[in-house]
This record gives sequence, C-alpha cells and structure tokens, in this order.
Amino acid sequence: MRNINAILTITGSDSTGGSGVQADINTISALGGCAVSAITSITMQNTLGIQKFYDLPAEIVAGQIEAIVNDVQPAVIKIGLLRSVAVIDVIVDVLQRYKPRYVVYDPIFVSSKGEKLVGDNVVNEIRRRLLPLCTIVIEQRMAHHGQNNAYSSAIAYYLSQDKPIDEALESAKAYVNSRKPMLDGLYDRSSELYSDFINNVEKHFFTNSDVAYYADVLNVSPRYLAQVCKKIANKSPKQIIDDYLIAAIRQQLLSTTKSIQEIAFEYGFSSQSHFNKFFKKSMGCTPMQFRKNS
Repeated sequence: MRNINAILTITGSDSTGGSGVQADINTISALGGCAVSAITSITMQNTLGIQKFYDLPAEIVAGQIEAIVNDVQPAVIKIGLLRSVAVIDVIVDVLQRYKPRYVVYDPIFVSSKGEKLVGDNVVNEIRRRLLPLCTIVIEQRMAHHGQNNAYSSAIAYYLSQDKPIDEALESAKAYVNSRKPMLDGLYDRSSELYSDFINNVEKHFFTNSDVAYYADVLNVSPRYLAQVCKKIANKSPKQIIDDYLIAAIRQQLLSTTKSIQEIAFEYGFSSQSHFNKFFKKSMGCTPMQFRKNS
C-alpha cells in the first residue's frame, strides 16, 4: 500500500536553506506532511551565489531512491535540480516502474543569481523523456527563489492530501502568499560588509595592503571578501586597495617635493625598485616620469 502522506523530493542540497532539499523538507513539514529525500547534487554556496558543485554519481542517487521507494512507496514525487543525463535515466526508470500517483517537477536551470546550472544536453533530455511523465510542471516563476520552491513543495503536499490538482494549485498559492516575508531567504550583508571594507581601506591602506589583514579585521575569509568585492565593484580586494594606494601616491608626487625614495618608504615599500614596478604596472610609467610629465 502506498503511503499517501509521504512525499519523496529528489533534488540538490542548498546549504543556505533557501531552496533544494532543505527548503522542501521545511515546507512539507510545516504543512504537516512527511518528507523523504534523495539528493542529486551538493552545492558549496552562500548568499552571494554558488561556488562549486558536487554531483552525486547516478548509482548513489538510484540507491537513495530505491531504498525509499521500496519501503515507503510515496504516492507523490517532487523533482528539482537534475544536472546529468545519467541521473535522468535513473529517475525516468523509477517513474516508469513504480508509477507514483503524482509527479511534480520544478525545473531548476538557472540559480537565483542568474548562474547557469544545467547544460543544454541535460535540458534536452528532460524535455524529451522526463516531462511526459510529470503530472505538474511548475512554469510560473515567483519574485524570490524561496517562494517558488515553497510553491512547488506545497503543491506536492496538497496532492498528497488527495486534493484535486486545481485545488492543490490554489492552496499552494495561498500558502506562499501567507508566508512571503519568511520566504525571502537569508539576509545578504554584502553591501554592509563592502562599506566596512572600504572604510578600513581608507584608514589603513598606507600601512596595510594585504587582503588577509582586512579579512581578519572584518572577521570573514579572504575568499568571501573577494566574492563581495566582485559582486559590488567587479574588482578584487587587492585591486581596490591598490587603487587607493596609487591615488595617494599620485597626490604625493604632484603636491610635495619628497623624493621618490621617501614616498616609497612612507607607503611601506621595501625598496624603490619595488615601488617603481608597482607604480609602472598601474600607471604605465615610472614615478619619476609621472612627476616630470605632470
């Protein structure tokens, strides 16, 4: 006998909890349903986006699904992120053999940050082989990725409660509308962090040009700081620090009579040769040539 209240979600893992298996389990459980899961991909991500994927081998995905389907026999299967043709083969085989009453598919081809997640060959196989086996394919894209995930999970829940499809769709919309403030996802502090970074650079660039120093002051990793700077300024932290340093050096060259060596040592360079190379790389000329031509 099928467990009509159990919903099998087959999708990726989202470490922020805004989508993927974590969000599916959260929504289904909040509605009173029973969620069981099989993970297709693991992401390394934060509020700035996805840094890396690990796609589970098809045989591991198949093993997860078989273990659940043979035992629990869920009547509803919800499908999300699929990134390989081999995994599609597994899922198509499962759907054809076990014939769940409902299959809800929420296509995830692009991340909430606009990153392409799925190759064209996978998309083509999904269209050709998976879509014909689905009861509902979520085409509506809501304002926030978390809302869309909650909508498809809620549809799966209401179908598991034996509601007709049209009623399940309406009930899911009503649920999402009632939960919108809580579905917007984690607070993205990148703007605040970037502002703090710039404030610190303005204070310390003439004595500290090491990115690790600023990351430590802000209590974040250098990698995360680089992600924030790339997102907001499309520059690396080092480029931003160097921009401040170059601007100050130019001002010194133009408005003071200090020697090149004095300026070099004042701004922390170990030698005048190092200083000349740094300046020429940015400005296309040596400090002496810049002062002379200006």
